[in-house]
Amino acid sequence: MARGRPIIQLVLKEKDQSELAAMARSRSLPAGITTRAKIVLCCAEGQGTPKVAAKLGISIQTACKWRDRYREGGIGALRDEVRSGRPRTIGEERVAELLQKTIGTKPEAGSHWSCRSFALEHGISKSSVQRIWESFQLKPHRHESFKLSTDVHFVEKVIDITGLYLAPPEKAMVLAVDEKSQIQALERTQPALPMGLGYAEGYTHDYRRHGTTTLFAALDVASGKIISRCKPGHRHEEFISFLRQIDQSTPPELDLHVIVDNYATHKHPKVKVWLSRHPRFHFHFTPTYSSWLNQVEIFFGIITKRAIRRNSFSSIKDLIQKIDAFITAYNKIAKPFAWTASADSIFLKLERILSRISGTQH
Repeated sequence: MARGRPIIQLVLKEKDQSELAAMARSRSLPAGITTRAKIVLCCAEGQGTPKVAAKLGISIQTACKWRDRYREGGIGALRDEVRSGRPRTIGEERVAELLQKTIGTKPEAGSHWSCRSFALEHGISKSSVQRIWESFQLKPHRHESFKLSTDVHFVEKVIDITGLYLAPPEKAMVLAVDEKSQIQALERTQPALPMGLGYAEGYTHDYRRHGTTTLFAALDVASGKIISRCKPGHRHEEFISFLRQIDQSTPPELDLHVIVDNYATHKHPKVKVWLSRHPRFHFHFTPTYSSWLNQVEIFFGIITKRAIRRNSFSSIKDLIQKIDAFITAYNKIAKPFAWTASADSIFLKLERILSRISGTQH
């Protein structure tokens, strides 16, 4: 005669049989989930919890727990519940107060807070400060530089240049022109250490100087291609020579809208005379301290990173040859830069910056 409580048959819910079988066979699910699926399947076959526990190597209490969980909540109940974790020791008001002090105050000794100095000043742990700052993306140890233009015609010039980028005139080319001066021909005193598995390419910190050159460049905004020439200096004579090269390298029937900065060479009287004799050239000057408006500066950043900074040059001639080779290869795959900022969006960003600066004279 059987003893103990009668076995209550576990009835699987509709469509659960195949899903539970897949869970029990899975190698990607956590082991606990697969074990729970096996418990439910064994109980559904009519096996008692002592037998199931012995078969799966678990306690009877564990088998009963997950059998009952399935009966009450289905397959979803076999997954772990979200645990509350340790209660917070710093409330919302205290967090807001700490954020305000991070943004609005500075330490007596030093220019910015560190985790340790802030924690010591406000009586909390360093790890708490780290968690709060990380949650709100506060990084007192970092800073960025900026410079506001003092040009009285800033608005007009920004509207003019962004208009050339976003809506270029018909039957014309827009060229972003500038010079990258004082490019040094530096020769490393030792060969580079090649890159390997686990370590980066290495260079010696010392070098020999072989002189400098100046790279004149004109970026065709529509195609992204570069017209360039290296010259020994960046006086008005070299600039006029480069303008002649641009004149010869572009279709004669097109007007040329040239974006340049306020460097004195670009406004030299002899340059003005040359422009008066070549009416298809139209100069557009960027505002002061606003070289970011000139797209050729993007190309200068590219050539510096990819062809100049990490290279070694045995002479000025070697430097010029490598620059020319890079630009030739670049023009074969050149694409225009996508300019998306309108004049209004620039002014709105400037307004936000000015609202955060106290005592500005702009």
